Amino acid sequence: MLMLAFCLTFFAQRSDAQFKEEAFQQNYNERVDSTAKADTANQFSFKKYFGGLAHKNTLGISTVFGGSVILPGTAQIYNKDYWKLPIIYGGIGALAGTGGYYLSRYNTSGNADDKTLGTWLLAGAGAVYWGSLMDGVACFKSEREPDPGRATLYSILLPGLGQIYNGELFKVPIYWGLLIGGVHFWMTNDVNYKRFKWIHNQATMEGVEERPPISGETAKWYRDVYRRYRDYSIVATIAFYLLQVIDANVFAYMHDFQVDDNITMNIAPTVIAPDNAYALQSNPTDNAIGLRLGLRF
Repeated sequence: MLMLAFCLTFFAQRSDAQFKEEAFQQNYNERVDSTAKADTANQFSFKKYFGGLAHKNTLGISTVFGGSVILPGTAQIYNKDYWKLPIIYGGIGALAGTGGYYLSRYNTSGNADDKTLGTWLLAGAGAVYWGSLMDGVACFKSEREPDPGRATLYSILLPGLGQIYNGELFKVPIYWGLLIGGVHFWMTNDVNYKRFKWIHNQATMEGVEERPPISGETAKWYRDVYRRYRDYSIVATIAFYLLQVIDANVFAYMHDFQVDDNITMNIAPTVIAPDNAYALQSNPTDNAIGLRLGLRF
């Protein structure tokens, strides 16, 4: 039986390279084994996690990061940067404790300076916590560069950093412009929403001697419009943030995918063995004669 089959093959270096299923199967198996090892490293269990902290097994970057989110400093333990632990715990503890003290003193004294100082100290504790997460991701030893997991976490911690890590600097002003624009419209619409909400309350509240210059119905219409625009701005800002995270992950995976300007196509007759995965035969015991389509780019 004569059958026409098309086998798509990709040649990276030589235009006269011949399709060999053994080579394809070997590359495929290597990729499957590599993926399986990565999935195994990222599978979470408490026994495996604490074994990784004791350096008895290997953990994935996502597992190490997740542990650091819950318990700061665990990434430094896994990376063997023990000297950083006093800085992390001392910084978070001192700043958070001092900030809490000044905020509690503000509740009794009412001094605005105590509130401001306490807020800034708590923000400093948050900055140390954020820095510990960033340090854990940056110092994680990976066999692949760029590492998709590292690029993703970079973009989560700081928008645009994943693109910088991937070497795509031109994307940074695009994403930052979208995020700044989204936050700007978010805040502007929220201010106008609260303004017309207050006007509506003043126009409809009983016992108010001085009424606003517009009616309650008009104020209600503007209030609802700005509230809707504010919600749209929030959704857009979140979408832009997630987009740059996905972009960093996808392009880190595709970093090794090379396409040059030399594209060639070669069609030649071939004999397809019965164990070939691409031979769609009714009788698997017979060889099939068909055409091989080779693409090189």
